[in-house]
Amino acid sequence: MVATADLYDAHGETLRVLAPIFRDFGGARTFEGAVVTLKVHEDNSLVRSTLEEPGQGRVLVVDGGGSLRCALVGDNLAEIGVNNGWAGILVYGCIRDAEPIDKLSIGVKALATNPRKSVKKGVGERDVELRFAEVTIKPGEYLYADADGVVVADTRLD
Repeated sequence: MVATADLYDAHGETLRVLAPIFRDFGGARTFEGAVVTLKVHEDNSLVRSTLEEPGQGRVLVVDGGGSLRCALVGDNLAEIGVNNGWAGILVYGCIRDAEPIDKLSIGVKALATNPRKSVKKGVGERDVELRFAEVTIKPGEYLYADADGVVVADTRLD
C-alpha cells in the first residue's frame, strides 16, 4: 500500500483528507479498498449483514452520526469481516472489544470505544453519500488509511 502522505504529495488537493479524529484498532494498521457506505444511528444490524457479504478487499465506511453512546462494531463483527475478505472498517462512532480486534487481520478506525452494545432494529441506509470528518464519501470511491490518517480518492490510485 502507498502511504497516505506519499499519496497526498503526488495528488494534493484532488484527495479528500479526513479530519484527524480517528483512533487505530485492528491488526492491520494500514488498509485500502473500494468504499461501501452505511448510515446508521446506534443500530448495527446493517453493519452485520453487510460484513456477512463477500468483502472482496473493500472498506466498510459506517456513519454512526458520531455517537459515543454505544458501539457499532465489536470483535464478532470484525471477525466476520476478516472471514469474508473485508480490508477495513471506518466507523464515525464507537467500537468495543478493542483488544481482541487488535489481534485480527483487519484495519479498523473509530472515534473511541464504548462497552455498550447497539440496538438491533434493522434501521439504516446503505450505498448513500456520507458527510463527516470534513469530507464527503461516496460508495465506490477508494479509501486509503494508515497511521498518518485517512484519504479518499474518486478512484484507485497507483
